[in-house]
Amino acid sequence: MPGTWNRIEVSGGQRCRQLVFAPPVGARSWNVHLREGAGANARFALLFRDFLRADEGARRAWGAFKQRLALSVPDLADYGQIKAPATEVLMAAAERWAAATGRRGPAAA
Repeated sequence: MPGTWNRIEVSGGQRCRQLVFAPPVGARSWNVHLREGAGANARFALLFRDFLRADEGARRAWGAFKQRLALSVPDLADYGQIKAPATEVLMAAAERWAAATGRRGPAAA
């Protein structure tokens, strides 16, 4: 699906390049995000992942939210617009977690 959403994302107030590959409408649901390793959005993605791995409550709540959203909002662009503010809330919690645990930078996969 072409559009700015799959080429640029804002992370920590910085515009970062990314590529998102999504399946054709009606195909199996998946998408792949590619980011530059040194970009703020790479740190964002890894912190997001690490926080959800570390916090079971946040992981369950995020999963439940995304499942409800996917069921009620089939349009990918609308889904992304609705999910964005929730992602900011989750990332604020992830930043607090990183500060409290001394997490300094992205962990390897």
